[in-house]
Amino acid sequence: MSVQLSELAPVAKPLLVCSHITTGYGRATILRDVSLHVAPGETIGLLGRNGMGKTTLLRTIMGLLPPGPQGCILFGDHDITGDRTASIARAGIALVPEGRGLFPNLGVEESLTLGARADSKGRNLWPLERIYDVFPRLAERRKHWCNQLSGGEQQMMAIGRALMTNPRLLMLDEATEGLAPKMRDEIWSILRRVAQAHIATMIVDKNLRDLFDLADRHVILAKGEIVFEGSTDKLRSDDTLIHRWLGV
Repeated sequence: MSVQLSELAPVAKPLLVCSHITTGYGRATILRDVSLHVAPGETIGLLGRNGMGKTTLLRTIMGLLPPGPQGCILFGDHDITGDRTASIARAGIALVPEGRGLFPNLGVEESLTLGARADSKGRNLWPLERIYDVFPRLAERRKHWCNQLSGGEQQMMAIGRALMTNPRLLMLDEATEGLAPKMRDEIWSILRRVAQAHIATMIVDKNLRDLFDLADRHVILAKGEIVFEGSTDKLRSDDTLIHRWLGV
């Protein structure tokens, strides 16, 4: 399927372009004709009530679900539609899944270095020393097993592990779900450092206050369709829209 980037996104040379994604599980359609883009270094808040398709979209971008017969996913200069997850990860996309996906019986340092690799240009911008600088708690617990860590420390592990793949796009599903307030604050502080490092980020989270402070733009999904896409200022100023699509 031939797609021109200029036809899909209003920014020059977007990092990620998803076009006409329609997919689901078995006979259940979850996403319906979803199209969006992410610019290099941009932070996107991916919002919506539970079950609206946020996780499905991240899994589709990561190659864990097919994008549908008309769907197309472009990353950088490459069409990654239908590529294997391992190839997509090597191209520079990293996913921190809900539940974190850690190996409980591996040590912290072993887990961090297991999947470490340079970026597509052979650079290692996130060596172990930098991870320990950003995550001092992990440095303190480097000899612990992953199942000995608290929930917040496990989330730091999952983010640190993803960063050690030197991604150009980092996706986080439920970034601070279930964490104590102090630990949530630490995670948001870390994500601000990631944004300052000019790594593009897509974040699923329910904490609008912190997302508003961090994200450049927001996308709201409802019943598998995009019902809002715009700047933080535009969303923050529209209480009616927030209540309609995000209120409980």
